[in-house]
Amino acid sequence: MLIQLTSSSPSPSLPSRRELQCLKLLSGIEGPHASLSFIPTRRPFTRCQANNEDNTSFTDRILDYIEGGPKLRKWYGAPDLLPKDGGAKETQEDDSSDVEDIRDAVLLTDGESEMGQMVILSLIVKRSRIKALVKDKRAAVEAFGTYVEPVAGDTNESSFLKKALRGVRSIICTEHDGFLSKVKDLRGIEHIVMLSQLAVYRGSTGLQAIINGNLKQIAEKDEELVISSGIPYTIIRTGSLQSTLGGQQGFSFKEGVAEKGRISKEDAAMICVEALGTVPHKGLIFEVANGEEQISDWKAWFEEQLKIAEQQR
Repeated sequence: MLIQLTSSSPSPSLPSRRELQCLKLLSGIEGPHASLSFIPTRRPFTRCQANNEDNTSFTDRILDYIEGGPKLRKWYGAPDLLPKDGGAKETQEDDSSDVEDIRDAVLLTDGESEMGQMVILSLIVKRSRIKALVKDKRAAVEAFGTYVEPVAGDTNESSFLKKALRGVRSIICTEHDGFLSKVKDLRGIEHIVMLSQLAVYRGSTGLQAIINGNLKQIAEKDEELVISSGIPYTIIRTGSLQSTLGGQQGFSFKEGVAEKGRISKEDAAMICVEALGTVPHKGLIFEVANGEEQISDWKAWFEEQLKIAEQQR
């Protein structure tokens, strides 16, 4: 498969296997000899060649494609955009508020942060139904089209929370934003995945410890809420999150590694999404940073961790 992207950064490298999967998914192309080329209309141009180096991240490349606009989405087989004002679909959803939807969606509690958007892209690769809490619904629709169901509103209002959780099976929390503390009814939710920086905050010293003091308290409260919710949970305590290319390093899961270690945000997003594939009987907590261990089968890795956790109880 020949992939050509256009961008302002010179001499990009051959896309990774994960990038190829996502690009193939979004474009709808099939077959071993299929090719894909496109020029985004809203971002600087990038050109991708197989024999050169690239500093453009996986996230930026896929966003370049997604934000190409309605013409590109239609040309490559994606569904049309929702009306920017919410349109008939939103009205229909409101009218059927008392009817329980099929619970097959993943709710992302922060769809506008860099971390949240990386999780969205990984979910798109998995062909997941995605709902995301956002402040600017129109911008989310323009950016992701119908790949994401953006939900905007006041999280202090129970009616909005009910709407946000309608049809949701799993929740991914990438930020310590206190969302779960506002939800009074989590019935029907089967799995909560939390990306936690608690180990980093606890490992802070000196002035940094003072700066992170409040964040540490919030992170501790968020984890306690998840653990006491009675819903199966996976808490991923990562090292310091870095804006570097994912898929370039392996991983380390040693106890204490998150306190001083570092991990690519893209890698952390990928692990959050992979965690959805294995639901614990009760809960799973582990630490991770970039390291030397290579994981080829994440489902098998998570299943093994659950066995170890059960033996230790």
